[in-house]
Amino acid sequence: MAGGSFGPTGVAKERAEQYQGKVTSYVIIACLVAAIGGAIFGYDIGVSGGVTSMDEFLEEFFHSVYEKKKLAHESNYCKYDDQGLATFTSSLYLAGLVSTLVASPVTRNYGRRASIVCGGISFLLGSALNAGAVHLAMLLVGRILLGVGIGFGNQAVPLYLSEVAPTHLRGGLNMMFQLATTLGIFTANMVNFGTQKLKPWGWRLSLGLAAFPALLMTLGGYYLPETPNSLVERGLTERGRRVLEKLRGTENVNAELQDMVDASELANSIKHPFKNIMRKQYRPQLVMAICMPMFQILTGINSILFYAPVLFQTMGFGGNASLYSSALTGAVLVLSTVVSISLVDRVGRRALLISGGIQMIICQVIVSVILGLKFGDTQDNLSKGYTILVVVFICLFVIAFGWSWGPLGWTIPSEIFPLEIRSAGQSITVAVNLFFTFIIAQAFLSLLCAFKFGIFIFFAGWVTVMTIFVYFLLPETKGVPIEEMTLLWKKHWFWNKLLPATNLEAQSNNGTNSSI
Repeated sequence: MAGGSFGPTGVAKERAEQYQGKVTSYVIIACLVAAIGGAIFGYDIGVSGGVTSMDEFLEEFFHSVYEKKKLAHESNYCKYDDQGLATFTSSLYLAGLVSTLVASPVTRNYGRRASIVCGGISFLLGSALNAGAVHLAMLLVGRILLGVGIGFGNQAVPLYLSEVAPTHLRGGLNMMFQLATTLGIFTANMVNFGTQKLKPWGWRLSLGLAAFPALLMTLGGYYLPETPNSLVERGLTERGRRVLEKLRGTENVNAELQDMVDASELANSIKHPFKNIMRKQYRPQLVMAICMPMFQILTGINSILFYAPVLFQTMGFGGNASLYSSALTGAVLVLSTVVSISLVDRVGRRALLISGGIQMIICQVIVSVILGLKFGDTQDNLSKGYTILVVVFICLFVIAFGWSWGPLGWTIPSEIFPLEIRSAGQSITVAVNLFFTFIIAQAFLSLLCAFKFGIFIFFAGWVTVMTIFVYFLLPETKGVPIEEMTLLWKKHWFWNKLLPATNLEAQSNNGTNSSI
């Protein structure tokens, strides 16, 4: 079936029909604990924007911004344009970009749990340094340690969730990572709302409370079971069987285990997964590993989530009103992610991505028009009616992201890689995500100053491109077992023209030709 349809592509399944098991409490608890890694990521996204809008924080670390903020003649769009302030936010993501490349061999050779624990410990240290920072260097070192934690966590947690979840519920359970991220953002917004009244040290409490989810992630990672896929890949097949039996609640796991064994034999024959993923037979997965996280960031969502209080203050909202508005966007993001979890394994990934993209485009264009017509460079604020309209359409934008590109930007890459390139593929996904997050975080305040209301049109253009990309090039992955995902691309109208048939045939024959 052509890639332009909303429905499944009719992929032939091999042993999938023989998979046994049910959703056990063991699976649910493991997924809940693992998804705390998302809460860490989300808390940092949410807390950064609130802290950078607090006068006490700006006065201590970014005095020039504090002074510029008070100037009446300064353009509304340029009051926060400072590369040092942007570096405070973006340094974390640059560190995460580097650390995720280190996390890949750790995840592959020592297991998913090892990366989760490493990430939690690093985040704990970073939180302590940020809370106690007395100068800018200490603040930035703490941010770098937080970035290392996010690099390890984002590398391991989506893989963990995909490998633990039963095939028919993989999308929903994998989205626990995104749900935890949105809850982290909402929590951070509410914390900021409370701590901004605790002068002059409230910002320290906001940054220091990141240690709580980090502690849960560290302890949870220590007590979690390793995934069966990772155990089998490392030669611990019998131990992998026992874990799989607990996860599925049945001893009849032969079909699923055999798929893992076949995949691990091929994976272990690949000595250089980063080099291997560049080969033609993995071209579709590589394209998705780059494009999905890139597009996720180019929706503009991180600009709103990072700088929500700053953005709302830029548009003339008072300090309390801006924090109220950012808390509202965090709340609707949580609710929309819950909606996505309930729909993703029923309606599929493509329908959510395409419809969400269309809604985001409409909302961004409307916000841009309102600001362009009704809000000037030095005007104090929007009228009450237009203020409400802006908040409504920004919330509608966030809702659309929350049930489409937010969770699926992580879910799809985590489920499409065959085991032999899975850790490398996830590293590329996380690295691309963090690279574009760093670029947008570093550039957004300058882009806002330069583009003014046109910043929303800029992001709407990217959402248009990525919606077209999904319509034509992304096949439906709903209900396809991870170990049989490679068969999906051969059924696609575009990708089957690029793939060498011998590779897919070899993999479908139980990986007998392992010398690709």
